[in-house]
Amino acid sequence: MFLRNDQFDSAGGAAARSSELVLVPEPTRLDRMRHAIEAIDWTPDLGARIGSRDWFRGAATCTALLCATWALSPGFARPIAGETPKALSSTAWDNARAQAIAPLAWGADTGQRMAANDLVRPLGETPDRPHLPFSSAMSDGDSLAALLRRAGAAKADVAAISDMVANALPLDEIRPGTRFDGVLGPRAHKSDPRPIETLSFQPAFDFRLIISRTANGLSMQRQAISVDDTPLRIQGLAGASLYKSLRAAGVPSTAAADYLKAMATRISLGSDVTAGDPFDIILKQRRAATGEVEIGDIVFAGLDLGGRKVQLVKWAGQDSDDEDGGGDWYDANGGETRRQGFVGLPVNGRVSSAFGMRMHPILGYYRMHKGIDIACPYGSPVYAVVDGTVNWAGYKGGYGNFIGILGSGGVGTGYGHLSRIAVRNGERVSRGELVGYSGNSGLSTGPHLHFEVYRGGETVNPRGFSFSTMAALTGSALRAFKAKVADLLAVRPGTAR
Repeated sequence: MFLRNDQFDSAGGAAARSSELVLVPEPTRLDRMRHAIEAIDWTPDLGARIGSRDWFRGAATCTALLCATWALSPGFARPIAGETPKALSSTAWDNARAQAIAPLAWGADTGQRMAANDLVRPLGETPDRPHLPFSSAMSDGDSLAALLRRAGAAKADVAAISDMVANALPLDEIRPGTRFDGVLGPRAHKSDPRPIETLSFQPAFDFRLIISRTANGLSMQRQAISVDDTPLRIQGLAGASLYKSLRAAGVPSTAAADYLKAMATRISLGSDVTAGDPFDIILKQRRAATGEVEIGDIVFAGLDLGGRKVQLVKWAGQDSDDEDGGGDWYDANGGETRRQGFVGLPVNGRVSSAFGMRMHPILGYYRMHKGIDIACPYGSPVYAVVDGTVNWAGYKGGYGNFIGILGSGGVGTGYGHLSRIAVRNGERVSRGELVGYSGNSGLSTGPHLHFEVYRGGETVNPRGFSFSTMAALTGSALRAFKAKVADLLAVRPGTAR
């Protein structure tokens, strides 16, 4: 029991006190047992206090739960009984199969259907299709006649179509990859070849041939295709590699090589070009109305070096359409061309040793270095820097594999330490033509190209020597050239103007 005191003030301010005793009954044995059971931890940690009373209590609880689970389980040896549906009969199975998804993979025969009965009779032979379309492409080394025979065309039609097409263009000018679309007509017997009803193909970029069967036999129609010949202009930055940047921008490999060869006649690609220099290139392009695109030769090459711009235009003359990619490179400023014998290097690399006296890296004493060494990867292509005749192509002492080219005016060039020679003695070569590959032959400490220039039989410094010829356009030729330059520069990059 406990004593509870209540204190309060009366309305008149006098304090009154009272005490009240409250009796609480003692807990029964059941209450004490319940509290004792609640205080027991029936699931102690069996990993702690091993061997204690709490641990044994927990082990007993775990054992009891396992025994109860084992006693209540249906057993492991006895199978569990289950109900399976009765197998469908043949007719019921056919009806059920028609309503299922499986027929979509077995011929898409969905929906209710009826099984065959006595009224169904098997066909003696399957009916022949009245018209059979086909599509085939001509492979390399293939012929028009062989393609039509493989399609199943009649021999008479193959001969007639070959004769008609031969009147439009030579059969050997049909390019590999040309696609033929046609339809074969009905035949009297299944073993007979089919006649050709229609045949169409595009043997050239600007026209299509359509052959169809009429009441008077086969006839051919030539269908013209409109072609847009607006050039393609591509611009970008030189980056770490001008060639790789050109290719990444979509310039074909041959056009990229022509661009570099044209630029190499004006600048040094190894030292003058930086990563941030913008390039500008214009290519011939033909776009047919049917969607085909044909990229041609390069007609404009530009490079902004910051302090100066190099702009070159391919010009073959005002009376030439330059379909074969001929012509010379002219500077875009007024039609005057400056054709230098060489400016730059015959191989893509850096000058590792200059012209003049130096300590020979192998012989170990001072001697005259009659050229310049250009460090480059082994096997790099080496190009002629002047037009001339090969007067040496072979091994030459310390030079290793060596090429000598004698140009006009007594000017000659030499290329040493090559890994492979691509020209012969007496062969005529042009500026920019491949003559060999850099290497490490002769007295050499590593892959590089030794480059020499001769004038009057004496060696001169290649970096300080150049010659050029000037050719200026005048009159109507100059006006036509300026019109072409203006027309090219009006092309928008990446799109037709």
